[in-house]
Amino acid sequence: MTDEPRPQTPPPATTSVGELRRRVAAAFPALRSDLEALVRIPSVSNPAFDQAHLAASAAAVADLLRGVGMAQVQVLTATNPDGLVSRPAVVARRPAPAGAPTVLLYAHHDVQPPGAADAWQTDPYEPTERGGRLYGRGAADDKAGVIAHVGALRVLGDELGVGVTVFVEGEEEVGSPTFVAFLTEHRDLLAADVIVVADSANWKVGVPGLTTSLRGLVDCDVEVAVLEHAVHSGMFGGPILDAPTLLARLIATLHDDAGDVAVQGLVTAPEPTVDYDEADFRADAAVLPGVRLAGTGTLTGRLWTKPALSVIGFDATSVAHASNTIAPTATAKLSLRIPPGQDPDAAADALRTHLETHAPFGARVTVRDGDRGKAFQAPADSAAMRTARGAFADAWGTEPVDIGLGGSIPFIADLLDVFPDAAILVTGVEDPDSRAHSGNESVHLGELEKVVLAEVLLLSRLATS
Repeated sequence: MTDEPRPQTPPPATTSVGELRRRVAAAFPALRSDLEALVRIPSVSNPAFDQAHLAASAAAVADLLRGVGMAQVQVLTATNPDGLVSRPAVVARRPAPAGAPTVLLYAHHDVQPPGAADAWQTDPYEPTERGGRLYGRGAADDKAGVIAHVGALRVLGDELGVGVTVFVEGEEEVGSPTFVAFLTEHRDLLAADVIVVADSANWKVGVPGLTTSLRGLVDCDVEVAVLEHAVHSGMFGGPILDAPTLLARLIATLHDDAGDVAVQGLVTAPEPTVDYDEADFRADAAVLPGVRLAGTGTLTGRLWTKPALSVIGFDATSVAHASNTIAPTATAKLSLRIPPGQDPDAAADALRTHLETHAPFGARVTVRDGDRGKAFQAPADSAAMRTARGAFADAWGTEPVDIGLGGSIPFIADLLDVFPDAAILVTGVEDPDSRAHSGNESVHLGELEKVVLAEVLLLSRLATS
């Protein structure tokens, strides 16, 4: 912990956008270097990986925040009711001047596993620039978010006119299992008037976005069993269908012929007011030529406001270990994304009912519940949102788009549960080419510089709004 905070004064009214842009540009080479240093730390929170790297990553983030004048910097943990201790999180605070609001800046320092080595053109933990993008695991998700906060605080320095608490979590990529416990245990440290989450995406390179809706998440494992044990496929094949075939038939009932989710009881939210160009979507998602897109309605509706159901794992006999036997069991992991307005428990019940009532050929179907996360819908308009839109418009030189996100950030609903009076702004450091969670993850360096400027402008304007 450092000494008591230095006196703070609001930024001068004469500080122009142009001057702040110049200051961000001057600071950006050092910020890029800081990002590269963070990317080199393989801070994978998946328990199969060395967790010592998370401690190193938290320490590095804490040092960055001390270096930008945060008065109190701590690396903290919490314990949930099941006795699970959280990965290390960094909490840094700088008290608000009298009468000024406090802003909580959120990001996370943990990353996804690197995945297959052949999915990367370069070492995932050696940041590499190509074509104006910085490649590396966590370069976008979400160490760029950490740098956005560090950069804004570094540029504003003693001109910071609001109180700031920076909360950099260490387990977002494993579902934040102790998030509510952490918020509860450290509630007084984290309380704020405005919460800025830097863990989303912009509309595209050159066009900023403010995320106003997020789908929630329900997942489960479904097992199909047909035999007590494997039997010879030649002697018994014919009257008995193997478990993988029956599981495939069950999975096929989850969508109708158009590709829309066919599970009864799920909610669909209203169609968005913007749409995604199909050619851009195909390019961004790397869809193979000739593959027909599934579902009906707008592409943004299919991505943001309708349920989406995917098989994300499948356990059956591998090809390498295949023998002439009928497999007795097979298991799939299903991931159901739910739109705003859908209760996760109700969605899980609906999915379970569908699976159990569509058991093919009387096979035994067993459903095991997994994670659940709430969807998020921001207020249509708020003072904080208006301030953010103006800051983003000035940083990019173009109006931001209000976007949804097909992915889930369940902790945002948890933040609202614990801090119901706070205004939450979900901002982006990624773009459609960032490939978060995949090989060749990257951040567009020019866009990251604009993200830093937008946060500088936002913090400056929240001080006087």
